[in-house]
Amino acid sequence: MNGPLKNLLVVDLTRVLVGPYCTMILSDLGARVIKIEAPEIGDDSRKFGPFIENYSAYFMSLNRGKESIALNLKNADDKKIFDKILSKADILVENFKPGTLEKWGYGWKEINKKYPKLIYASASGFGQTGPLKELPAYDMVVQGMGGLMSVTGQPNSEPTRVGTSIGDITAGLFTAIGINAALYDRQKTGKGMYIDVSMLDCQIAILENAIARYLSKNEIPKPMGSRHPSIAPFEAFKTKDSHIIIAAGNDKLFEKLCNILDMPELNNNSKFSDNSSRAKHMDDLKKILEDKLKIKETNEWVKTMEKEKIPCGPIFNIKEAVENPQIESRNMIVKAYHKVIGDFKLAGNPIKMSSYKDEKTRGDIPDLDEHREKILKEFG
Repeated sequence: MNGPLKNLLVVDLTRVLVGPYCTMILSDLGARVIKIEAPEIGDDSRKFGPFIENYSAYFMSLNRGKESIALNLKNADDKKIFDKILSKADILVENFKPGTLEKWGYGWKEINKKYPKLIYASASGFGQTGPLKELPAYDMVVQGMGGLMSVTGQPNSEPTRVGTSIGDITAGLFTAIGINAALYDRQKTGKGMYIDVSMLDCQIAILENAIARYLSKNEIPKPMGSRHPSIAPFEAFKTKDSHIIIAAGNDKLFEKLCNILDMPELNNNSKFSDNSSRAKHMDDLKKILEDKLKIKETNEWVKTMEKEKIPCGPIFNIKEAVENPQIESRNMIVKAYHKVIGDFKLAGNPIKMSSYKDEKTRGDIPDLDEHREKILKEFG
């Protein structure tokens, strides 16, 4: 693809989600990505469902536009091929257990001596330092250890995982951000650098209000369902047919909401006259608002509130979210070609850049070792 990272070569030693998500972003931004996979087995996610004609939709959605070659980095001949690719590369991304690549002769110190301009990014469960560095971790492990599950779900409910693999995805995003910062630094210094991203660290970094409450007030937050801990009304409310999200994040918006609901007196009630007061009386406020909101269906309320510029919306399922005309207009559902199943739909790139066209298609989806001949001809 064309993009700001065009002509940059990324060597992708990653598998499953955190690393492939990072390199997918780099690919969508124009970088060439060569994915190094284990011979015969390939990326573990090739065996993750759902499947289309025995091909993993999970794998395809994360690895569009990449080239695949199977190499055994313990094999002398394959290591020679890998070294030749590395010699031309700008970026190396890996998500092995810390210490694995050092055993194979590809740790940061060795790589930096050979290829001083190479940017080397490692994404792992707990990072390259600290007492937990050698432990394995999956998304749900860091969601739990990072405190995220403790503030997710309904009050007094069982521990609840966020509906997507937010531990992997945030680490993939932070790794991509780090790589782009390192590229800018390399323009100034001419040197590569090492980037160490921990999935657990990333969970701490996104705790937002929860960590602020603890560090400033020594208060341990608990799950609150859809409610915001310090802004009201800012949650899901029952309507006649479903639910509506209302996010009246300041006093002016709350006044507008009261007028729409034909309850102007509510805004003059000392319990609800400012955000701080409303936040202290959220339960009372919710009951009053829902008694009124249950009169009409969600779509009716949304249309009325949108006219007054009150932030609101329905709660969509995945089908409704994907088929939203706004999503279509933003080119957020795109296609990539697979030589057996044909066109495959997947999520697009939310980064829209004025200097580059956001194409409706992405690069082809690779089979395992599909590009061996091409890569060997170029680097062999």
